Amino acid sequence: MTPAEEEITRFADMFSAMGTGPRLRIMRLLLSAHPDGLVVGDIGGELGIPASTLSHHLEKLKNEDLVKVRREGTYLWYSANAETLQKLLGSCMPSAAHAITQSRRKPLPASASKDKHQQWNSKRS
Repeated sequence: MTPAEEEITRFADMFSAMGTGPRLRIMRLLLSAHPDGLVVGDIGGELGIPASTLSHHLEKLKNEDLVKVRREGTYLWYSANAETLQKLLGSCMPSAAHAITQSRRKPLPASASKDKHQQWNSKRS
């Protein structure tokens, strides 16, 4: 596998880790608390996720380097790993910008647009 392919696989694994409702909610909450993060109990309380389930989700996110954890006394603080998230999102942006640029075409004539609309409506019926 080339380095580029390895990076794509790594990013796919990161997206997969965030690909469940609870994990995405966890990420959104941690991003809203950035850079300080939140104590595990506060995450669970805010999202209504039982401790054992939350532990599983946080471990998966930590294994993909999407969250950081630090211990302060008896508390575990979780925070979003902004550096990793920037790389992940940045990996998509150049491709998205290129795709948008390449997809710009001359507008369809009004008659063609009307035909497309009629075809779409007939498929819905």
